[in-house]
Amino acid sequence: MARLNSPEKLEKVRQKILSRRDPNTPRISICAGAGCIAFGASEVIAAFKAEIKKQGLQADVDTKGTGCPGFCERGPVVVIFPEEICYLQVRPEDVAEIVSQTIKEKKIVDRLLYVDPTTGEKATYESDIPFYKNQERNIIGSNIKIDPKNIDDYLAIGGYSALAKVLSGMTSEEVVEEVKQSNLRGRGGGGFPAGRKWEGSRNAPDEIKYVIVNADEGDPGAFMDRALLEGNPHSILEGLIIGGYAIGSYEGYIYVRQEYPLAVENVTLAIKQAEAYGLIGKNILDSGFDFTITVHQGAGAFVCGESTALMTALEGRVGEPRPKYIRSNIKGLWGKPSVLNNVETWANVPLIINNGANWFTQIGT
Repeated sequence: MARLNSPEKLEKVRQKILSRRDPNTPRISICAGAGCIAFGASEVIAAFKAEIKKQGLQADVDTKGTGCPGFCERGPVVVIFPEEICYLQVRPEDVAEIVSQTIKEKKIVDRLLYVDPTTGEKATYESDIPFYKNQERNIIGSNIKIDPKNIDDYLAIGGYSALAKVLSGMTSEEVVEEVKQSNLRGRGGGGFPAGRKWEGSRNAPDEIKYVIVNADEGDPGAFMDRALLEGNPHSILEGLIIGGYAIGSYEGYIYVRQEYPLAVENVTLAIKQAEAYGLIGKNILDSGFDFTITVHQGAGAFVCGESTALMTALEGRVGEPRPKYIRSNIKGLWGKPSVLNNVETWANVPLIINNGANWFTQIGT
């Protein structure tokens, strides 16, 4: 990877990646999130690669393991592009038929389609499945399109363009104001306006400040943060870097459950790849802005999902909540102004910067 030393160089690399990819080339995307892996997705991915090789289609078909698109109960989920044909509960023994029928003959394997339990109607395309139809999948919707272990896939869908926009043409005040106007709220449950939190830290007089991703998803059965960290870690990194720039922080932390080994693996790899491109580290995109990110694994204490307990644990002490006489965005990690937001909150930031606050407010409250 060549270091990207300007927004223009980033855009050139993006266009070069896209020039090597024909959107009409058949692409088999197999969910490789934790849920589908538990259902045998790794074996399905291996079967697809073996079958593609067996039939001599390596040059004609792209096969990749991707992030979680949702609908985990029907995994492993397979989506075939460009048609967006969606097969559910795919097994290794189904793979030869899919390649022969769908990839080569452009025919549908009916038995692998979603069947509406009420009407009996089948849904051929992912967007026709009722589970998906009424959702605004602005964040998780990209998961099935990208390999989370390949930064080029994120760049191909416009990744880090929001960061380039911020560093090349927006002041920190403008970034904070855009987030304030969007009315983005904490997506972990608290619902506190993110822009107000950012503004408090930005206006604090301390020179040292921190931004933190709360990925200590301890609620039984909760899966939102995990799906994003595993499936599209760069979206979180991009939001975090933008947040750091906005408040005047040069250091970010991702506090993640160690019970999420795949999430830890993918986000750690994402950081290394972003560093190699010069999107994390010194003088990002020749802007003069420096920023580093550290991954910290929690030890499984449920209480560390609470902001002050999380910060206490980051400091290397027992994760216990502390009285909030002063908000943590004024006095948080090591007594310094600290913005802590949920995984999903950070992932929304690049979308808001690229599409504008008005776009975000139209989605809902």
